[in-house]
Amino acid sequence: MLRKLVSRRTLAAVGGATALSAAGGYYYLNSGPTYPPSTKETRRPPQPWTPPSREQMLDALKASGKNPGEEFDLLIVGGGATGAGVAVDAASRGLKVALVERDDFSSGTSSKSTKLVHGGVRYLQKAVMELDYEQYKLVREALHERKIFLQTAPYLSAMLPIMLPIYKYWQVPYYWVGCKMYDLLAGKENMESSYLMSKGKALEAFPMLKQDGLVGALVYYDGQHNDSRMNMALIMTAVQQGAVVANHVEVTSLDKDGSVGKINGARVRDALTGQEWNIRAKGVVNATGPFSDALLKMDNPNHTPIVQPSSGTHITLPNYYSPRTMGLLDPATSDGRVIFFLPWQGNTIAGTTDTPAEVTATPLPQEEEIRWILEEVRRYLSPDIKVRRGDVLSAWSGLRPLVRNPNAASTEGLVRNHMIHVSDSGLLTIAGGKWTTYRAMAEETVDKAIEVFNLQDRVKRGCVTEQLRLVGSDGWSRNMFIGLVQRYGLETEVAKHLSENYGDCAWTICSLAQPTGKAWPLHGIRLAPGYPFIEAEVRYAVRHEYAQTAIDVIARRCRLSFLNAQAALDALPRVVEIMAEELHWSPARVRAETAKATEFLGSMGLPPGAAPRRISNEPKGVVDCFEIALGAKGGKAPRPQAAELVYSRAQFAAGEVEALHGAFDARLPKEQQGAAHRLPVQEAFDLVRGLPGFEAVGKKDFDYVLEEAGFKNIRDVDFDEFVEICAELREVVFAPAPTGKEKTQRLRIPVEKSGGGV
Repeated sequence: MLRKLVSRRTLAAVGGATALSAAGGYYYLNSGPTYPPSTKETRRPPQPWTPPSREQMLDALKASGKNPGEEFDLLIVGGGATGAGVAVDAASRGLKVALVERDDFSSGTSSKSTKLVHGGVRYLQKAVMELDYEQYKLVREALHERKIFLQTAPYLSAMLPIMLPIYKYWQVPYYWVGCKMYDLLAGKENMESSYLMSKGKALEAFPMLKQDGLVGALVYYDGQHNDSRMNMALIMTAVQQGAVVANHVEVTSLDKDGSVGKINGARVRDALTGQEWNIRAKGVVNATGPFSDALLKMDNPNHTPIVQPSSGTHITLPNYYSPRTMGLLDPATSDGRVIFFLPWQGNTIAGTTDTPAEVTATPLPQEEEIRWILEEVRRYLSPDIKVRRGDVLSAWSGLRPLVRNPNAASTEGLVRNHMIHVSDSGLLTIAGGKWTTYRAMAEETVDKAIEVFNLQDRVKRGCVTEQLRLVGSDGWSRNMFIGLVQRYGLETEVAKHLSENYGDCAWTICSLAQPTGKAWPLHGIRLAPGYPFIEAEVRYAVRHEYAQTAIDVIARRCRLSFLNAQAALDALPRVVEIMAEELHWSPARVRAETAKATEFLGSMGLPPGAAPRRISNEPKGVVDCFEIALGAKGGKAPRPQAAELVYSRAQFAAGEVEALHGAFDARLPKEQQGAAHRLPVQEAFDLVRGLPGFEAVGKKDFDYVLEEAGFKNIRDVDFDEFVEICAELREVVFAPAPTGKEKTQRLRIPVEKSGGGV
């Protein structure tokens, strides 16, 4: 027996198993994301870099149309993720590159994504279930690009654990196998291994989760980023590599060689000044995303559309709706769509919907889409959490550039892989794809452009974008924010925000920060309470990132409009004031910018008629404190007592309760009116639907409010219960109402429409 145990075969097997275990352990210990090393050099500011001004960029564009020697190799139309990626790739190869954008960099789809850097669990599921090789290739490519994405801009992207809650026992092996396949496809580029959680651990990690019927959860890892900041990093990297870029410059026509009909440039117009000129280039790249067909029709009026746009709506909720370090994926919503529930920039975003849409410059989030997202959120959250329509801080809709497939029944069935198309006149179009694969799309596009436009002799090197780190990355480390706190006296939250959104460029922003005049923090005056954006970011955006309008700042340079539309409106006067100083705006331009930005915030979920609130109303001394406390000074409205905050009638303005009473009595038989009688629940619902302002209330909303108010099992309601239901509907279903005169007009129920009268 002992001889068998110490035989060569046994020893070889034990040795092999030991070596395999050691190798597996080494691989596991060295897996996960790689972060830039922290050194003494990273705690000091890097050498400052000031990019060329917008005026210099415009001069270079104009020179190409006047002097053949200044001709560009490539003119890229579109400044989103794809266009910026193509500009970085082409410029880093040594080509002479120009890029123009009709609006602002990342003003379209590229700033309205789900903020994920992911391979696509949904696409993997479809690849397996439908045996679709194209979907499989998309997942493989995206997982490879995900790793590069996190390495080239480490300060803007990070891995995020995402939970799949499990409510059926048979789903445990199904989800486990799917996530392990996802890990295996990533191979050595995987972030962290997926793992199974017990019910207790799942509730500990995500305490807001509904526990009734919960079996457990499975956690997998994907990446997350700040999309428009990433887009700006790409633009500034392209500039650093020698590209000429200009936002708010629109292509009005394509120039063609009269003899052969090949495109050799474009006529453009500066949207800010109205000036027009020609740009000459050897080749033109159409990277306009959902608007690709517009440029293709400009080239050929008989063009058949190749893009089928899909609208995706997202909403932003307060941070107490989710943990700070874990997201949630609902893979099977009530109508089969997938919804994410993710922490982002201190708040929580939920989305997205998937609906066929028309191409518009500013797509609006539809109320029914917002309601659907809230209903799906309610399905997964604990019943003691009231999911209110009034908690929606902002909402936005983005157009996905899906490549048209005539055989697809819906946009949900489309694969978001990309397509490169070259027209007869030489217009090179890159369409489709997604944020995660922007780099691979750009590499393939530039390879094709070099071939089509005969630029081989102009190229100095091959593609280097797998290793090229974006602006802000070289001097950044995860501990850099501590140096910002120690050197400039910033609040820790502000320092972390600057470090994680600007990288080593945060040092330049801090050098522009004004003293606060307080004992602490010493620098960094906030634009809005509760959010870490500071005034110095506005000056930096104008001087270093080509911000030309107030919308450029509140939407794309800092993300305030995406996080809280009302807070962005509150900060707007100060943002406009700073930009007016920097850009020397006239009073008329100041008024125009304020009006345009306010209108834009309406597309971000701001209620109609909303007005800016005062940012700060802090008392200046002891006397002010006493005056406000005693009510002798009208600085702040007196805080309602606790009973007023919870009592349902406090939701209504003067006269509204009486109007509700008239409507309620009108539903009762005459002999019962005025007495303490009850109304059947169905009739109460019909009555609510007939009230002005409540027409949009659906049966699901009504049933949810009944459950929230504790009336789920009752068959009829009295008047006090009816008032409470109406108050709950107003709080849960409706968006926040505007203040002032507009609010009174919207909330008041006219007597002639209430069922009462004289």
